[in-house]
Amino acid sequence: MSQGQFGFADVPEWERAARDAVLLAEVVFNLPLERPYTYAVPDGLRDLLRPGQRVRAPLGRSNRLVTGYCVGVIAGERGQRPLKELESLLDREPLVDPSMLELTRWIGERYLCGWGQVLDSVIPAGVRNKSGTRELQYFQLSEQAIELLSGAGSGLRLSAQQRVILESLQRAGQPQTAAELCALAGTGPAPLAALRRKGLVVPFRVRSELDQESGPVGHTEQDLLMNAQQQRALEAILKPIRESRHETLLLHGVTGSGKTEVYIQAIREVVSYGRQAIVLVPEISLTPQTIRRFRSRFGSVAVLHSHMTDTERHRQWQTIAAGGVHVVVGARSAVFAPVPHPGLIVIDEEHEPSFKQDSTPRYHAREVARRRCEEARVPLVLGSATPTLESWLRANRREDRLVSMPQRVADRPLPPVLIVDVRTDPRVARGSSIGRALHQAITRTLQERGQTILFLNLRGYSPVVWCRTCGTGVKCPACDITLTWHRDRQAVVCHSCGWTTDPPQVCPACQSPAVRYLGAGTQKLDEEVSGLFPQARVLRMDSDSMSKPGSHDEALERFRRGEVDILLGTQMIAKGLDFPNVTLVGVVDADTMLRQPDMRAAERTFQLIAQVAGRTGRGERSGRVLVQTTSPDDPAVRFASKHDYVGFAGHELSERRDTQAPPFSCVARVIFRGLDERRTREAAIAVADRLRAACTGELQSLRVLGAAPAPIVRLRNYWRFHLQICGRTVELVRQLWQAVERSLEMPEDVEFAVDVDPINSR
Repeated sequence: MSQGQFGFADVPEWERAARDAVLLAEVVFNLPLERPYTYAVPDGLRDLLRPGQRVRAPLGRSNRLVTGYCVGVIAGERGQRPLKELESLLDREPLVDPSMLELTRWIGERYLCGWGQVLDSVIPAGVRNKSGTRELQYFQLSEQAIELLSGAGSGLRLSAQQRVILESLQRAGQPQTAAELCALAGTGPAPLAALRRKGLVVPFRVRSELDQESGPVGHTEQDLLMNAQQQRALEAILKPIRESRHETLLLHGVTGSGKTEVYIQAIREVVSYGRQAIVLVPEISLTPQTIRRFRSRFGSVAVLHSHMTDTERHRQWQTIAAGGVHVVVGARSAVFAPVPHPGLIVIDEEHEPSFKQDSTPRYHAREVARRRCEEARVPLVLGSATPTLESWLRANRREDRLVSMPQRVADRPLPPVLIVDVRTDPRVARGSSIGRALHQAITRTLQERGQTILFLNLRGYSPVVWCRTCGTGVKCPACDITLTWHRDRQAVVCHSCGWTTDPPQVCPACQSPAVRYLGAGTQKLDEEVSGLFPQARVLRMDSDSMSKPGSHDEALERFRRGEVDILLGTQMIAKGLDFPNVTLVGVVDADTMLRQPDMRAAERTFQLIAQVAGRTGRGERSGRVLVQTTSPDDPAVRFASKHDYVGFAGHELSERRDTQAPPFSCVARVIFRGLDERRTREAAIAVADRLRAACTGELQSLRVLGAAPAPIVRLRNYWRFHLQICGRTVELVRQLWQAVERSLEMPEDVEFAVDVDPINSR
């Protein structure tokens, strides 16, 4: 055990100069607080405390002990008003380094939440709890004991055994456990307990280190030979890497254009410099196929995802922080991976909404990655066949660099997309989900021994439970959401809160027995397809059928081996899959996305059609796509059928520009919720009025929309209202909110949350 581990060696000069002054700690808590609290640092913690460690400190009038994060240590002057003292230190070493502290401070400002709330989200629970370790108590000399041993003490009487313990601890030169100290002094524990009561030894707790364990190291495969467009894209990324500067590059490559190989070869150069790379992928794309691909090229790869245990995540975190891996692959939160020398961050499928966190802190991993790369002076690569309009506009304005890959590898053609208007389809008119054209296409694919993917973004059997007598949907008693019929469970389910009950025999509103189940989800589609094609091997993939650990990966492996003819499911099958034998993709109902009351409905419809279409024609065999819709003339559907992202982006951006909607403005959404509808509504209206009144001076260009009922006005028994602040820049929006927030007096039973750059409007 080295002295440096406990903070005795390499003490900064500023701290040496402050030894005779009052040492102050700036502490933040997991609360929506704007500024850190200041505490006095007790003598026993002076040599141990560092920014980035957790502490226990008294908070509020009750002085209850709360865990917080030390974000700064400063020297204060004696004679100032008395300050509360820190009670204890929880970590031996800082959990985050200075660069991560600065990044989390920026996130708190950018996304209008507390610094402590960000830190509590960034540091995994397994790391905070030191999962997989055991806690040990160590003892060190207090300043009073040091004075006593030097002969400058106050004549405090000590027994012979007590003095031996103090002298043994002094000779050791570093903290000792009780067992170690008693062994050194040749005494029992009683004299040590007496010294503790007298304040001559100071106890503190630390945890033993985990055994370092890296991920499996496989055979490192050679890089693939790239075509001319891949080589041009690689050179564009390598240029800022070699020049040690930041640049954001938008890699716009059609599905199957070989973007992943470009990422890998760029990472290869970063690793050769002794630096690390972070690759972010959507959670549903974090498959063994993806992990194997990186591990086959870089033996030392860490993986971070939501299904890891706390102990696994803690072990990976420590391995990453120690520089023991070259590449970190993970979902959204991997943007905070503690790589000591970041050299590149890649966000694949950057258009995925899962990169935006939907709970406090509501950050977007793309913007956090951009900030982290700017501070580290390294490139950020955003890859997608269907980039977000925010990223596309930045590239068009030359704020980021656009790198295009318009051709598939080996010059394979993009599959033809046929738009099928099902409004006149006789099969659909009779209640079938599979129209005539799609039925014929599946039949032909089975005859040709190809594989089919059918996409339907609705799970359950029937997504609507409806009363024919009064014409209303049967809703969840806790939510303003229509229930979904799950035939396999013989139950109706709320897909928001999980409430489940037996199917209603009569309508709750009018007591009529005329309750009907309308529409089709993946369960009903599975039943229909199995009945239409009894010789086919059919597999359904949705969150209901893939609930067991490992079931998702097992299903994809079966499909890869050719043991499944027809794979049907929700968006978990729409992207990231590369199966050469898929020759048909069917979008069963494109309208489910278009019908959403969301500004981004058209954008998401285009993205999903384009992404699912990209699952076919990736091998030697050609593929085709059929899209069933009742809106064949919708621009999103038309542009998707031509694989024309540039045309769609131009059309959609023109409409957004006319209404000054994002990305031409910044929006902050404030959501209020409470158990009492009237008090929640009045609180939201009062805040909206305060915000409008504060729109003066340079803030007068801001608009405040609402307050109004949220699209889902009741969720999990809470009434919900919302408002929006719209402005040219996020800085103006932040100034307005902070000007009002400091003086807000909310009812105790009403909560609110702020979502900057929201992508979910429910």
